[in-house]
Amino acid sequence: MPEFHGLPSGVGRRIVVVASRFNEPIVKKLVDGALEALVKYGVAFEDIDVVWVPGAWELPIAARWLLASERYDGLVAVGAVIRGETAHFDYIAGEASRGLAAASADAETPIGFGVLTCDTDEQAEARAGGAHGNKGFDAAVATLEMVDLLNRLDPDDAD
Repeated sequence: MPEFHGLPSGVGRRIVVVASRFNEPIVKKLVDGALEALVKYGVAFEDIDVVWVPGAWELPIAARWLLASERYDGLVAVGAVIRGETAHFDYIAGEASRGLAAASADAETPIGFGVLTCDTDEQAEARAGGAHGNKGFDAAVATLEMVDLLNRLDPDDAD
């Protein structure tokens, strides 16, 4: 029985990082983590674009437009939605994740999900380069693995 696994291979890949400006000090660390991972795994720096949007709500529409351009092999979405005193958190976090999943499925292009959904600033800091690692880095690695896996599964792309 054959098994298939993707490798985080970025050589020859073009990747876009889409970042939410809301909670920018935290998100900047996620962007830095994503860029570090992409370069570490072979994506040429000039083959990486970074696109900033106002907030997590806008991530899905930007992702759809960028993937429709067919310029990118994959996309890394990063942001930080931190719970407040109202239900706003639930709507933004839920719709951003659903919208990104739909954009990825519709475009048949991997989107790494690096959008933090935390209760506190401290939890977000811990996941943006702190005690829990950098989820931007992790999302970029997942994107590269999925790009590679989908290429391995594509019968028209067999070497």
